[in-house]
Amino acid sequence: MKSSSSEAWAFLFLAMTAALAVGCAGGDDGSSAGGVFSNSASTNPNMRFGVLWDDMLVDSGRVKSGQSLSRLLDPAGIDAGRIATLAANSRQTWDVRNMKAGQRWWLASKAVRDSAEAEPKVVPRWFIYERNPKDYALFSLADTLGVRLDSYPVDTVYARAQGVLENSLYADFENIGHPNTLAVALASVYAWTIDFVRVQEGDSYDVIYRMEMVNGAPAGMPVVLSTVFTHWNRPIEAYRFEHPDIEGYFDIEGESLQKVFLKAPVEFSRISSRYNAKRFHPVLKKVKGHFGTDYAAPAGTPIMAVGDGVVTKSSYTSGNGKYVKIRHNSTYETQYLHMSKRAVKKGQRVKQGETIGYVGQTGLATGPHVCFRFWKNGKQIDHLREEFPPSDPIDADLQQAFAREVVRLEDLKRSLQPNAQPVKPDGLR
Repeated sequence: MKSSSSEAWAFLFLAMTAALAVGCAGGDDGSSAGGVFSNSASTNPNMRFGVLWDDMLVDSGRVKSGQSLSRLLDPAGIDAGRIATLAANSRQTWDVRNMKAGQRWWLASKAVRDSAEAEPKVVPRWFIYERNPKDYALFSLADTLGVRLDSYPVDTVYARAQGVLENSLYADFENIGHPNTLAVALASVYAWTIDFVRVQEGDSYDVIYRMEMVNGAPAGMPVVLSTVFTHWNRPIEAYRFEHPDIEGYFDIEGESLQKVFLKAPVEFSRISSRYNAKRFHPVLKKVKGHFGTDYAAPAGTPIMAVGDGVVTKSSYTSGNGKYVKIRHNSTYETQYLHMSKRAVKKGQRVKQGETIGYVGQTGLATGPHVCFRFWKNGKQIDHLREEFPPSDPIDADLQQAFAREVVRLEDLKRSLQPNAQPVKPDGLR
């Protein structure tokens, strides 16, 4: 690495010498003050990182695995003592040990002469490390060794994605010119309403979103502002509403899309046995984990789906008896055991509170009850200990503010052409 860097610095030195020769020919006294750098800066200044970039000779690259600040600055002739001082002076603002492989860097130097007759020298002045797509660290390599944290200018743009699902959301968004991260943002809006694992060809979408752009490239996740996703021929609207007291996505009536689950699958019941990894089984007469919650209720009591979803199993086993399993979204699934009768079929869509079966004692059961089981990311959990997100609707005193926001977002939708280039705020009709 050092030999290649030395060659690069030799090239920069030759280029700088040639530039100075041209500059001296046109100046009054042949000094660097009258050279090409200052003339260029005065006629067409180019600022980067808060530095007059036209004055600089720049080397750049990406941090390689195992590279440290000292290994990057050593080829430029900065001795170990100054690098150690720089690191120490910078530590409280930003620790140079946080540099990561793959991140971009720039080393900006200036050509100086001690006198008109002296050979020019390349003197490193600034080292810039890009911390992430938005932020960078600017290290001063002059007499005052230290660092300043700063950010690139950020442009906020608006766009509209509209189409009919043909492949996957990721692929479809890319094909019509939108970032595939929009698929992740959209799925998070409908996480409690739509299971995006089961979206189908023919579903449609119309999404308004904003996005931050840095140096002409997207930075961070898009933010969905309003959307209509038609799933199974049912349009589901969502509007983003932000207020000091509440933030989230709501339908046109102000109801939250972030639905909670019912606390129990049967009404007027009692918990007869809780989730217990070391429970003594009353039928098998041995210790066997009980990864569910038993709700005792009279035989024939309706069992309700605790949330919207799709029935993935409606079957029978000797242990479970008659049972139903429901997939609610890509995270949560629930199961209901020991039914006397099942009321739904595999593949059927169900609503929160809908009757899916009736309490019984089929399978390994000592009395009428429903064993309710809950899965999160494929693992059985105690749903009574799970912190589910709230689903509060818009308060009455905020309804007018929400209505105004809906009107604003609908106006924004009309001002954006579907699948066109993103628009800055001053470009909106």
